[in-house]
Order: sequence, then structure tokens, then C-alpha cells
Amino acid sequence: MPRPTRSPGIVPSASGGRVALALVSALFLTACGDAVDESEAVARAGDQILRVDDATALLVDQENLPAEAQVVEALADLWIDYTLLATDIARDSTFGFLELTPLVRQQLDQEMIVQLRDARIEMDTVVTEEQLQAAFQEQAPGAQLRARHILLTFPQAATQAQRDSVRARMEELRARVVAGADFAELAREVSQDPGSAAQGGDLGFFSRGDMVRPFEEAVFDLEPGELSEVVQSPYGVHLIRLEERRASGFDEVRDQLRTRLLETRFLSAESTFVAQAEAEADPSVEEGALELAREIARNPGRTLSGRAAERALGSYEGGAYTTGEFQAFIQGREPAFRQQIAGATDEQLTNFLRGMVQRELLLAEARAAGMEPAQPVVDSLVDGARERLRDVARRIGVLRLDRAPGEEVEPAVQRAVRSALEDILTGASDVVPLGQISFQLRRGEPTQIYGSGVGEVVLRIARARAGRAPAPAEEALPLDSLAGGADDPPN
Repeated sequence: MPRPTRSPGIVPSASGGRVALALVSALFLTACGDAVDESEAVARAGDQILRVDDATALLVDQENLPAEAQVVEALADLWIDYTLLATDIARDSTFGFLELTPLVRQQLDQEMIVQLRDARIEMDTVVTEEQLQAAFQEQAPGAQLRARHILLTFPQAATQAQRDSVRARMEELRARVVAGADFAELAREVSQDPGSAAQGGDLGFFSRGDMVRPFEEAVFDLEPGELSEVVQSPYGVHLIRLEERRASGFDEVRDQLRTRLLETRFLSAESTFVAQAEAEADPSVEEGALELAREIARNPGRTLSGRAAERALGSYEGGAYTTGEFQAFIQGREPAFRQQIAGATDEQLTNFLRGMVQRELLLAEARAAGMEPAQPVVDSLVDGARERLRDVARRIGVLRLDRAPGEEVEPAVQRAVRSALEDILTGASDVVPLGQISFQLRRGEPTQIYGSGVGEVVLRIARARAGRAPAPAEEALPLDSLAGGADDPPN
């Protein structure tokens, strides 16, 4: 069963070590005060420029990365973030240039919702022996299953037609198994779950709660040897065969069962509470909100005027969920999540926005009840965010710049950023994405990626590689190795 994993770091190519040598004499960065032809510029970060020669030198020997505009743009984005962060930290190591409260806003909001929920929800906490016995017979909470599965994933931002095509392919695979095909061999051949495909789809033993809900509901309904229908989960579509079932006795699972019953009661009470709040506030999604949300997900760093930021995506009795609030939320999420929002169907996005409006009306109710977190709580969370940010800067290598006596900030920034990117490209370190911090850094500085310069880098890399003897075959890495994937920043 696939679980989210950190994106792989960029591994060195056979000739990756030549990058450092190529950069010994490279200027790499230059101040904007120097005359730089825009066609020779790849990116700008404040007063500094990443030049075509330098970006080419960084990438040309990394033959595991294709000579494509997306790769150069990903590198340029990372260069902008690291350059701005290094420059600002050199000027103020206390991070006074950043407003840190937005980085913990979601934690503060969740604290308010929990307080509101605890204050308003009442439930019966008494669980009788008869109720425990009945639940044991119905739920078999101590059961452990061993199953095999075949997974087919959906393309990123998949259209409905693409999803239907993947599902149709899985239906064909199911028909082959029913007709006698070996399930384990099919899993080895076609399953896109890297964790189980080589084992013929074998997931080993697992219990309730270990798998995502659609998968769990399907597999616990099976008897050993039975084959499921096609099951859709957040990972894609699955075909499941139950191999083995084993169970614990009642006394072994009594405490676990009681906890589960109380959790079920609480969720039911919470659902009733939310439904009542919705009925009173009548939340709705505004016309035009879907396309606006998709546009913000595609371009989360766009500048919103005051009026645009106040535009309602959804409303409820006495308030609204605004475009600015949605932008702040989306900036704090990983790129893969933003891609999901941009590619969601109308129904999926409507449901998502309704959930955000629902959350906002609960926050409004909590504020009205005086449940804003106390200042010491806010300060504690901000201090935690500051420490995590210090760790990010330390991992990048820009927390304390190596400056010669009397040396200006810019040359030290140049060396630190160059070293960080070299380490990433040669596999010595992983990408550290800045997430929401990136958007804050860019608000105060002019930043740009130049399409003409990106194209020139692609051409130069392609020409240089074409003139070489073929390198040993290397597996191409996904672009999210540069983008940072799901390894989220401290927000």
C-alpha cells in the first residue's frame, strides 16, 4: 500500500563531480548594477542575477536531468528562494524581515476550533459490557489481514477521461484474474505501488486503521481467496485479493474496542454540531469561485489588490471566506496539493470550498465566544516556527555566511547559494523547499524568471551534451526532485 514519501534527492551523474570544477572560475551571480543583457539572464532575485553561463555550468553535467525548460525553471526558482533568504538573514539573523504569525495561523485556527468543539459537544462516555460484546462481533477489531493488491495511479491533474481510462484498464485486469491469470505475476508486471509490486502485490499483515478508508472497507468485506471490485482511493485504483485473516480474542482487544466506540460517538456528536452550525449559517460557494480558486492554486504568488483579496469565494450568515484567506491557505500547502486543487473537478472543488467556508464560520463562532489563543500560546508557536526556520537556513547553509573581514554581503551570499545548489545537484544534500516563506520573501523584492534566458540554457546544455560520447545510461529523475515534493517547510 503506497504511503506518501519524501521526494528523492538528486543523485550524481557519472560526471557530476565536474560541476564544482566548472564553477571554480564562474562568477555565478552578478549585481544588477552591472550591465546584463536580459537574454543572458535566467532569473533575478532583488539586486542579483543568475546568468545563462552559470545556470548552464550547474546543469550541463547532470545528465540524469533532461535539458528541458521545466528543469531550468525549477533550478531558477530554488536559486531565487535561497538567494533572498541568505541575503535577508545576513542583514537580520532574528528573522525580523518575516511576519511569522501567518506561518502558525493554521495551528492557531485549529486550536480555536478544538476549544469550540470541546465547549459545545456533549456525549455519553459510558460503554457497557453488552455494547463491547456487540461491537466485537460486528467489527472484529483485533483482526489482522494479509492481502495482495494491484495499484494503477492517475496522472497529475488528471481529467475525468484519463481517470475513466485508468479505471477501465483495471477492469480489464480484473477480468484476466477472474479468467485464471496469476494475480501475483500481474502485480509484478503492472502494479504502480513501488512498495509491494516486486512482492507480487503482497502487503503483509495489517489491521484496521492502517490503510486508507476505501481500501480498508473493501478488504475487510472479503473472505480469504476473494477478489474485490475495482476500488478507488486517493492513490488511484486498486484490485485487492485477501490472502489470510487472523483474529485476537475479546479480552485482548477490550480496551482498544472501548476507545474506538468512544471515538465513533465523538465523531457523530461532532458531525451533529457542525451540521447545526451549517443549518444556522447557510454556507454557500459563490458564482465564479471555482475558476478563481483554480487560478490561485496555479499561481499562488500572484499579487492581489485589497479589493481582490476581499472578494468572497464563499459566504455564510454574517460573514464570508475570502480570496485572500484562500491564498494564504494555499501558499502553506505543498505543490502537489496545489496541483490537485487546480485539476479538481467542479464537484470536488465545490465540496472542498464548502468545507473551507464551514471552517471559517466555526472560526467566526469561536472568535465571537472569545476563544482566540492567549498571547503566550501565540508566542510559543511563533518561537517554534522561528526555530524550524533556523533549521531550514542551517540545512541550506545560509544561517551564518562565511564573510571575510570587511566583505560585502553579496559575495558571501553568492558562495553560499552556489554551494547549496552544487550539493543538491551532486546528491550531497536534499532539496529544502521554503513553501510559504518563499511567498513572503518575494513580496518585498523584485523577482523574475526570464523565458529567453531559460531557453538559451536549454539550447546550450543540449549542444554541449550532443558533442560528447554517450554517457552510461542513467534513470531520469522526476522534476519534483528539484521542486522539493512533499518535504514541507516549517509552517
